[in-house]
Amino acid sequence: MLAGVNRVLLALAGLVLTALGGSVLAIGLGAPAPSWWLHHGRHDVLLDDAERTRWRDDGWWWPVVLAVLAVLVLLCLWWLRAVLSRRRLAEVSVGTGDGEDASLRGRALEHVIAEEADHLDGVAHAHVRLVSRRRAPRTRVLLVLEPHVDPGTALHGLTTGPLAHARDSAGLDTLPTEVRLHGVRHRAERVS
Repeated sequence: MLAGVNRVLLALAGLVLTALGGSVLAIGLGAPAPSWWLHHGRHDVLLDDAERTRWRDDGWWWPVVLAVLAVLVLLCLWWLRAVLSRRRLAEVSVGTGDGEDASLRGRALEHVIAEEADHLDGVAHAHVRLVSRRRAPRTRVLLVLEPHVDPGTALHGLTTGPLAHARDSAGLDTLPTEVRLHGVRHRAERVS
């Protein structure tokens, strides 16, 4: 979901900035300004004295401006935190038993867990993502289930099969996991 939100926000920001920048550039190069445009010529300033001081004496103006800017800053910080905290784990640190650590590619471990989960009874598709830190990885698993499977059985098969194998093979004490279950979309069956 976050990837979709990122794409939409970036696309909207890009469109707005491209439209504004392109129009300012066109007017600056001598193109005629539309009648509804804020500025009417290449020598027009962004904010003249009248526009800048129009609402200065109104008591509501500056609190509203500051509140809107504060909300925008908070939204940008939330978005930045969400983007940075959902980073995919590149490597997992694996103890070799001699006091040294080896590195296991995160995508390889994700692929192995997903492949094994795909072969569980009733699982149509599995998607796995490793997050958090190298020494304490966490997994996020999306299981798309066939209509006939019991979700509890599929979850038990995932925890005792692919996740247990990954935890043991990587030499991890724990492998905290967030699992999301979805059903395969299918047509309604006709009952006669």
